[in-house]
Amino acid sequence: MNLDFAFLSWDVASSFILKGLIFSVRLTLIATFLGIVLGTLLALMRLSGKKWLVVPAAFYVDTLRSIPLVMVILWFFLLIPAAFYGVIGGEWGSNNRTELSAIITFTVFEAAYFSEIMRAGIQSVPKGQVNAGYAVGMNYRQAMQLVVLPQAFRNMLPVLMTQTIILFQDTSLVYAIGAYDLLKGFEIAGKNFNRPVETYLAATVVYFVICFSLSMLVRRLQKKIAIIR
Repeated sequence: MNLDFAFLSWDVASSFILKGLIFSVRLTLIATFLGIVLGTLLALMRLSGKKWLVVPAAFYVDTLRSIPLVMVILWFFLLIPAAFYGVIGGEWGSNNRTELSAIITFTVFEAAYFSEIMRAGIQSVPKGQVNAGYAVGMNYRQAMQLVVLPQAFRNMLPVLMTQTIILFQDTSLVYAIGAYDLLKGFEIAGKNFNRPVETYLAATVVYFVICFSLSMLVRRLQKKIAIIR
C-alpha cells in the first residue's frame, strides 16, 4: 500500500475539513449544554420521591440508554416530518434539516446520560446540608438551586467533561444522515483527491489528538478537585 499524505495542506483543511470541525464542535457544545439542563431536570424528577415524576423520568432514561445512538439519529431524521424542523428552527431549520435533527437528537439522547451523572452528583451532597437549608427557611427549589446543585456540578465536573468527550466522538455518527461533520469533511477530501485511506487515517489522528488532549485536561481537573476536597 502506497500512502501519500502530500495532498493534505492548509488549503485542503480550510476547504473541506474546517467546516466539518466547526459543526462537530458546535454540535458538541450545544448538545452538552442543553443535555445537562434537561438531564438535571430528569435527575430532580427521579429524586423528587413523587411517583408521577419518578416513573416517566425513569422510563425516559432507561429507554434511551438501551437504544443505540445511530438508531435514534435515524428515527429523528426519518420519522419526524420535515415541517417540524421548519416550525422549530424557522427558515434555517427548513434549510438545514440534518443539522437541526442532529442537535435535537444528541440533546435528547445525551440528557439520559447526563441525568444519571447529575443524580449521582446530587446524592453525593450530604443530606445534612439540605436539612440546614430547610432550617434557615429555604424551600425545596431554593435548597437545590443554592446549596445542592453548585456542589453537585463541582463534584461531577470531571465526569461531565468525560461524557462531553464521548459526545464529541459520537458526533461522527451524524454521517448516517449526511450531516457535514468532521468525518464527512475528511471523506469529501478523500474522494476529491482519490485518497480515501489517507484521509480516514488522518481523521483518526485528528480525533485522537483532540480527545486525548481533553482527557489530559480532565485528569488535571480531577487532581485539582481532589486537592480542594
